[in-house]
Amino acid sequence: MTSTALDDVSADRAEREAPGLFGAGRVLAWLLVVTGAAGVLASWVITIDKFKLLEDPGFTPGCSLNPVVSCGNIMKSDQAAAFGFPNPMLGLVTYAVVVFVGVGLLAGARYRRWFWLGLNAGMLFGVGFCTWLQYQSLYTIGSLCLWCCLAWVATIVMFSYVTTHNVTHRILPAPRWLRSGLEEFHWVPPVLWTGIIGMLILTRWWDFWTG
Repeated sequence: MTSTALDDVSADRAEREAPGLFGAGRVLAWLLVVTGAAGVLASWVITIDKFKLLEDPGFTPGCSLNPVVSCGNIMKSDQAAAFGFPNPMLGLVTYAVVVFVGVGLLAGARYRRWFWLGLNAGMLFGVGFCTWLQYQSLYTIGSLCLWCCLAWVATIVMFSYVTTHNVTHRILPAPRWLRSGLEEFHWVPPVLWTGIIGMLILTRWWDFWTG
């Protein structure tokens, strides 16, 4: 039997000993810690730069490198405060929650089905919001923010692996072929997803990249 990046023997044994509670392997736990920390870092840097921009409209963020990679253009847009406050302030809270969940799993925590479903739903909202921001960035604002890109990738990876965990543990209903496929090829969805975004970025500014 092949192992995946999600499970280990101890996690499976714990689930059998405590029905209704679901743990996870150390790889998934560390993945949540790392991707959550990446999201916190990106949100923190953007938040600091946003405050500096509010104090000094002429301030140029360090990640504004050229007309395309321009964090300043993103921060000045209406989309940067979709809920009436800077988007990264929401990220500071939500990504920190992901870190705490990962740390809990590393400490041996096991969560109930409703917790995993809630975590998955929150990440679904997050990845949907990131997809909207990606579209706005590429086709409305016309600029990229490298820190935003880091947050996008982190969100895609954590959502993909938590969904895979929930499917393979039957927390989310799915046909057997899908459970088996995700267990064996768990890396395919995040890699393919990120690759498509990279291709869209490349083609959107093809003349700039090749000029």
